[in-house]
Amino acid sequence: MPLYNKINSKVLKEKIAEDSRPRTTISFYRYHQIADPYLFRDELYKKLESIDVLGRVYVAREGINAQVSILKASLEQFRAALESYHFMKGVRLNVAVDDDGKSFFKLKIKVRPKILADGLEDQTFDVTKKGKHLSAEEFNALTANEQNTLLIDMRNHYETEVGHFEGAICPDVDTFRDSLPLIENEILKGNEDKNIVMYCTGGIRCEKASAYFKHKGFKNVFQLEGGIIKYAQDAIKNGLENRFVGKNFVFDERLGERISPEIIANCHQCGKPCDTHTNCKNDACHLLFIQCDECAEKYAGCCSAECHEISLLPKEKQKELRKGIDRGRQVYKKGRVRPKLTEQFKKHLKHL
Repeated sequence: MPLYNKINSKVLKEKIAEDSRPRTTISFYRYHQIADPYLFRDELYKKLESIDVLGRVYVAREGINAQVSILKASLEQFRAALESYHFMKGVRLNVAVDDDGKSFFKLKIKVRPKILADGLEDQTFDVTKKGKHLSAEEFNALTANEQNTLLIDMRNHYETEVGHFEGAICPDVDTFRDSLPLIENEILKGNEDKNIVMYCTGGIRCEKASAYFKHKGFKNVFQLEGGIIKYAQDAIKNGLENRFVGKNFVFDERLGERISPEIIANCHQCGKPCDTHTNCKNDACHLLFIQCDECAEKYAGCCSAECHEISLLPKEKQKELRKGIDRGRQVYKKGRVRPKLTEQFKKHLKHL
């Protein structure tokens, strides 16, 4: 059995679009010392592939982090596959709030140095010594005390732009590793006596952050159990006030799930209220940005007129132009210059 998918992505997307079997999107993580991540990865791939699990899973010596799409009929088999490993017993499965079952189209399990890149080299830091978990009800009660509590969003700028908790501090960061020193030096310094409450999408980022800030000497450290996803489910289930405003950004094909009806962001092209993230249809750009329906039609899903022109070229010509160019992950940010076209593209545009 191959341990990776060899089928063309376009074919896989068409296959999942035509599949009528009900699916659900689930995320989970567990910090645990895994002695041989590669062996664990190979075993897990075989188990998940056998029950038609799709998604993205990261494995490292510090644990596992996963976002997957599973057949609803296979939920018990899925849990059994996970709990065949002793450290996964009772692992919390966060079920997506707003889900069409088309979040992933193939299974990828990758071994990484860490399941969450943090930029830390401190060998004395123990990620398992985390802060206190808060239920949705406890979270609402503690964060209502604004005078003695700091509520910190541990996500990136493009996530908080479309949704966040009322009264939250949203650091202007690109990555998790950027957030740790900024929060310690600019937010927590001088507030050592306050309650520090953190949240993220599903819990993995604020769990590591809570352990890190406890390691740095902060005493009253808390995290929202299960993150925004579990909070939204519990608020509905238990009739609690939902204090999250807007949309929850997610790292799959959906790019977001609606938590409240408010739209707090704007189209990056025309400025009208909008919170729909998309990737530029010019594969040489692939910029992540917010685009309204009108601009999507005007620019054919591209981030600019230039990218629209390039996207109209024959596919082979587009491949030729971007050959050997690695633009990395491109994310739009207000106040920053949009990633510029390469000189190669500029020369080509002059001849269009």
